[in-house]
Amino acid sequence: MTETRTSIGPIGWCLVSALLFGASTPAAKPLVDDMGPVFLSGVLYWGAALGVAPWALRDWRGQRGRRAATARARGHLLGAAFFGGVVGPVLLLWGLSLAPAGSVSLWLVLETVATAVLARLFFREHLGAYGWFATALVVVASALLTEPGPAGIQAVTLVALACVAWGLDNNFTALIDGYSTTEITAFKGVTAGLVNVPIGLWLGGVVEGPSLLAGLVIGALGYGASLVLYTAGAQQLGATRSQLCFSTSPLFGLATAALVLGESLGAAHLVSISLMALAIWLLERESHEHVHAHEATEHTHWHRHDDGHHDHAHDDAAAGTLWHQHRHRHAAQTHRHPHRPDLHHRHSHADEDDQT
Repeated sequence: MTETRTSIGPIGWCLVSALLFGASTPAAKPLVDDMGPVFLSGVLYWGAALGVAPWALRDWRGQRGRRAATARARGHLLGAAFFGGVVGPVLLLWGLSLAPAGSVSLWLVLETVATAVLARLFFREHLGAYGWFATALVVVASALLTEPGPAGIQAVTLVALACVAWGLDNNFTALIDGYSTTEITAFKGVTAGLVNVPIGLWLGGVVEGPSLLAGLVIGALGYGASLVLYTAGAQQLGATRSQLCFSTSPLFGLATAALVLGESLGAAHLVSISLMALAIWLLERESHEHVHAHEATEHTHWHRHDDGHHDHAHDDAAAGTLWHQHRHRHAAQTHRHPHRPDLHHRHSHADEDDQT
């Protein structure tokens, strides 16, 4: 069996997700001082939940009586909501209050490193020699952007910790297969808002109509739509590769900071951008193929019917040729083909071959 090239959709989803999230970082910068980082993070995630609410309610109603999410899937969803919706945003916005938006946007590439390391150590995701070299390049690129002085070090540390939290979130998200992408996003948004909004108000966050509305709009696009697209891509590409595509978000953030906020670009920015591009190119050159077995399973995710894993019937025959999402079953099978660590390929690699 040969691998069909169905990754254009997921790669495109992750790139658009990166564009939306990258632009949201400098867009939220003027709101941090007025609302406070904790309160603003809650508002952004409530905006995300509101933005996807119509579709999430539709999916939830459609699954009533047919839901079969496992305890493992629920644990992955809770972990993603806690680390991605509660911990990560607060640390990011705290760091954003101490440093220029352009620099913070570029420091976010550390999320790629955290995702890759955590995926390999704890989530059974393959990463070859090219992958590890690519993560090293990202570390160097990020180090070039560290600002001197106590404020710069504190800001970098906060953003780095946010990236670790989001690295855990990315790995949990890539494994969630019991809920639709809009349901996942809505749950993250509601959870983060319920935790961070009260805490933010207690810490002195100020509720102002225009700022609140702006935060909700930024959250709907930069967090809501972005999360839906990223989740769909991560389920197809795996946590590390989807994050590699998403690591372009700092470039979009940098462009927004330069165009909207008037922040300048320096030689370190350009060198870092070049190293990031090289890292992504190296990861795309990885090859991974070996005999592997699939257990019978039933789950929900975006898919097409030309990848050797989805052969269930549809009332509308044309639906199988398009990307779509619904609950479906898989029979057990054993085969060999090039593959990525998507929802169907989370197996051990003790007897791997033909890998680079």
